[in-house]
Amino acid sequence: MRVTMTLSLPRQPSSVTRARHVLTTLLSLTDADEDTRGQFAVLISEACANAVMHADPDSTVDLTIVIDDHTCLLEVSNRGSVPDSVRLDTELPAPLTVGGRGLPLIAALADTAAFVPGPPDRVLLRITRHLTEVPTTPIR
Repeated sequence: MRVTMTLSLPRQPSSVTRARHVLTTLLSLTDADEDTRGQFAVLISEACANAVMHADPDSTVDLTIVIDDHTCLLEVSNRGSVPDSVRLDTELPAPLTVGGRGLPLIAALADTAAFVPGPPDRVLLRITRHLTEVPTTPIR
């Protein structure tokens, strides 16, 4: 099964909820278990919340979801720029303040997550994660 959806949402907090509802609805069509669907809900929520918070004021939050067999690709983009010091790793910021948990959560839950080059003046976060455990072929 292959599903592709592209959304352009307004830069407002309710867009985070809308994006999460769309993704969980699409994931309900797959074999992903409840735990995996929950982790995807965190991934999309954190990525969209960051886009809403850090995008240029008149930007939209653009979302692409591609579900292909056992993998889901999420791309969240907005008009703005990625600060030079931003990294995607699982280390929480020190000191831990109100913010700063989103990117470490994304890094911890995703199979891959990276800011990738996109159109000029756009921030594009690409996240991939398997929907189910990928069977491994034993080496003989």
